[in-house]
Amino acid sequence: MRRSLAILGLTLILIACAPAVGTVDSAATTATTIPPTTAPESTTAGPGDVPSTTTTTVPLIDPVSFSQAMRDLWTDHVAWTRLFIVSAVAGLPDTEATAGRLLQNQSNIGDAVASFYGEEAGEGLTALLRDHILIAADLVTAAKAGDQEAVGASSTAWYANADEISAFLAGANPAWPEETLREMMHGHLDQTLAEATAQLTGDYAQSVAEYDHIVTHILEMADTLTDGIIAQFPDRFSAPTLAEQEAALSQAMRDLWTDHVAWTRLFIVSAVAGLPDTEATAGRLLQNQSN
Repeated sequence: MRRSLAILGLTLILIACAPAVGTVDSAATTATTIPPTTAPESTTAGPGDVPSTTTTTVPLIDPVSFSQAMRDLWTDHVAWTRLFIVSAVAGLPDTEATAGRLLQNQSNIGDAVASFYGEEAGEGLTALLRDHILIAADLVTAAKAGDQEAVGASSTAWYANADEISAFLAGANPAWPEETLREMMHGHLDQTLAEATAQLTGDYAQSVAEYDHIVTHILEMADTLTDGIIAQFPDRFSAPTLAEQEAALSQAMRDLWTDHVAWTRLFIVSAVAGLPDTEATAGRLLQNQSN
């Protein structure tokens, strides 16, 4: 019952997103991506020449930098998801641009996978992520029509899409147990529904709190993906270039400042539009200064 109410709340939020789905200009947006590597190149000598082979040295990836890049991708995802929720709930004129930037993040995640598993795999993951948006559009249509049966069907499809993403990733890497990924994906959807519902119902303090839960969860998910890739492709990574404590400090510092700019933007959006969540958003931004 609780999930059904949350889903119905989210469908109302996503109504503003429907026109944006087909109007995204992804070429105009840049974001953090996992650095790709290329295979060595070789040349074969011609007739009468001395056989020789030229090998292009591929720089190894620093695992600390890789871990942070993966975290940045997923932090970017939840930050733009929240920005979209705030704008869509309030019907702000930046909703379409925000939705476009959120969709671009999904392509960026697909590109990150492609750098290890090939373009076909990257395109497959991007397609699954975009299916999530299309299913959300179905939820919008059903909600506007008052078709509760269709709302339930689309809700089931949304969580089934999360299962497809989990199976897709687990099939690519044995270090990612499908059940673990499924629990993480469902948890992410549940938390996002709770965040959106709190924002929609005017419980802004709870909405802020839900976002912090989302960030903690998404960083755990990013680390799980990082660990699996390093385990599967150990030859593509160098030994850590920083001491363990230095690496942890560097990552924590980056996370603090990423949090700072995300909440600064959220405050700007709310303050400029005179939204009722401005006070709660300002409070969370000030908390970052204390952190």
